[in-house]
Amino acid sequence: MENFTEKLKINGYDCLVRLETAADHWMVENLVRESFWNVYRPGCLEHFVLHCLRNDADFVPELNLVLEKDGEIIGQVMYMRAKIAADDGRVLPIMTFGPIAIAPQYKRQGYGKVLLDYSLARAAQMGAGAVCIEGNIDFYGQSGFVLAGTRGIRYHGEPDAELLPYFLLKELQPGFLDGVSGVYHTPTGYYVDETVAEEFDRQFAPKQKLKLPGQLF
Repeated sequence: MENFTEKLKINGYDCLVRLETAADHWMVENLVRESFWNVYRPGCLEHFVLHCLRNDADFVPELNLVLEKDGEIIGQVMYMRAKIAADDGRVLPIMTFGPIAIAPQYKRQGYGKVLLDYSLARAAQMGAGAVCIEGNIDFYGQSGFVLAGTRGIRYHGEPDAELLPYFLLKELQPGFLDGVSGVYHTPTGYYVDETVAEEFDRQFAPKQKLKLPGQLF
């Protein structure tokens, strides 16, 4: 697998993007934990999800990236292979990504968007035709994502007629989804045992779980 380091200029600062290494694992998991703690639920699962997905058959190691500033890892993103079961019987290989995380002190400063756009360009170079995710259209819309339902792609297990506000899509190869309708299937690796996740979390510094307004779970 290609090993690379590329410079990115973000807010006037020189940053580096590169592949994650085994030596980075705990640091990156801790970054993801800090980034997602109490955001969508009391505590979080994302650091455990990342820990598990590195060994998943659908994991894309060429798109397992970290972002460095001043020698410190401040961001990460990882990709998984996914699929759309088209209504005409075809199975279209696509990708999804997540977690994508930025250290709390660097959030809302443009670092996440630069890392996202860079990773999407690399996914396109690798031949990925489209990416489906669950996320906030206000953020991801800035990088060209649209509601997947507007392109005829439905979310597995949800009513066919419902336009889900969190189910998003970006076509990476123009025309890849022309004339296509079908159902997106989230890779099974994203579904983890919360009891096992709780045990995994004990390896990290204790943090208080809070029930906050706006959480999803």
